[in-house]
Amino acid sequence: MAGRTSRGQRVRPEDIYRWGPVWSRRVGWVLDHVWWSTEVHGADNVPTSGPVIIASNHTGIVDGPVLHGALPRGSHVLVKQEFFDSRIGFLMTWAGQIPVDRASGRAALAVAKALLDEGRVVGIFPEGTRGRGDVSEVRAGVAWLAVNTGAPVVPAACLGTRRSGDRRGYVPPPRARLHVAFGEPITISPPDGASRRERMSHAMDAIGAGLAAHVASAVALTGVALPASASDPTTAGSGPDPVGPIDSVGPAPGEKEE
Repeated sequence: MAGRTSRGQRVRPEDIYRWGPVWSRRVGWVLDHVWWSTEVHGADNVPTSGPVIIASNHTGIVDGPVLHGALPRGSHVLVKQEFFDSRIGFLMTWAGQIPVDRASGRAALAVAKALLDEGRVVGIFPEGTRGRGDVSEVRAGVAWLAVNTGAPVVPAACLGTRRSGDRRGYVPPPRARLHVAFGEPITISPPDGASRRERMSHAMDAIGAGLAAHVASAVALTGVALPASASDPTTAGSGPDPVGPIDSVGPAPGEKEE
């Protein structure tokens, strides 16, 4: 309907089921270890309590559920709102995931911040869409969350979910060998007296460099290479992405733009 805000634009913290990750993480675990054969590395790098931002690379359509099931704690992952509008959208709602409007991610980020303020785990794919997964670009949303919550950022690498030559919407077959690797938390420590813009820039640089280095280390550890290209040009744009881009974020509540 013309003039009506989208689900991703009107989402509020009270719309998110806190009990969702309790059951959906178990479903993710079954997918990881029964349907597929997923090896999890470095799970002890995820803090056992308190707020945590999980920042993952993104190559395949199943990265979201694979990451969700590999985490040692329940998580709320930012997911493209089109998933919520599909026939299985009710499952995304019940799972406690966060819908994101591709045109404006501010409402979703405000919800994610509220969940982090409660000491929960929030997952985000900073690249914004499926690609090579080499983290050549990081969007502003993850930096905004890190700066405005102080939560540690744990880098994650999902490998094997799409390999060179696979279609963009490729789903790994049963018992496919997948890997999820978690790295040590990335330290965000902007200089004293830095402006909001400087703090954001520092956070984006630190997260981008840290996540890219972690992905490279995970590739070396597992022997699983990233796809040779961002997507198969014959199928580019097909299928839904777990998240949409989050480019434009405003100041935190009470802050002034600098």
